[in-house]
Amino acid sequence: MTNIEFSTLVTRQAPSLKIYALRFTHDSDDANDLVQDTILKAITYFNKFKEGTNLKAWLYTIMKNTFINNYRRFVKINTFVTKTDEISSQQLFYSSTHNQGESKFIMDDIKTALSKLHQDYYVPFTMYFEGYKYHEIANQLTIPIGTVKTRIHVARKMLKRSLKVYDFNNSNYPQLGTA
Repeated sequence: MTNIEFSTLVTRQAPSLKIYALRFTHDSDDANDLVQDTILKAITYFNKFKEGTNLKAWLYTIMKNTFINNYRRFVKINTFVTKTDEISSQQLFYSSTHNQGESKFIMDDIKTALSKLHQDYYVPFTMYFEGYKYHEIANQLTIPIGTVKTRIHVARKMLKRSLKVYDFNNSNYPQLGTA
C-alpha cells in the first residue's frame, strides 16, 4: 500500500473519528483538533501499520493515546501556572514570605546548570520536563528507550550536583539573615 492510498483510507475515517473524539473532549473544536492530531500521527507512522489489520481500531488507539498524553501535559502545565485573575490569601502569604530576588538568582543558577549539560542529555531531559513520554522522546530522537531513560537519569544527577547549594536538607544551604 502506498502512502497516498493509506492517507486516503485514513481521511475517509474522519467522520467516525470525530464522533469518537467528541466522547473524550465534549467540545466540537477540541474534537476537530484531536481528529487532526490523530490523522497526522497515523500518516506520519503509516509504516507501523500492518496491512490486513483493523485500521479503525488502530486509529482509535492512536486517538485515545493522543488524548491521554495531551491531558497529562495539560495537567502538568496547569500545576505550575496559575491562570486566575484573583489572588487567594494563600498565594498572597506565599508571595510575601518568599523573596522574588532570591528566586531570580535560583532561576539563573538553574539555567546555567542546564546550559552546561551536553546536548545528548539536555534535549531528552527538557523534552521529558515538558511532558513528553519516554517512547515519544525515543521516537523523536531515534534512539532506544533505555538510552532515553539513562540520559534523563544522568542529567538529573548532574543537575542535582550542580545545584547542591539549594538542597534545603543540606546544612551547607545559605540561610538568609545569617552571617
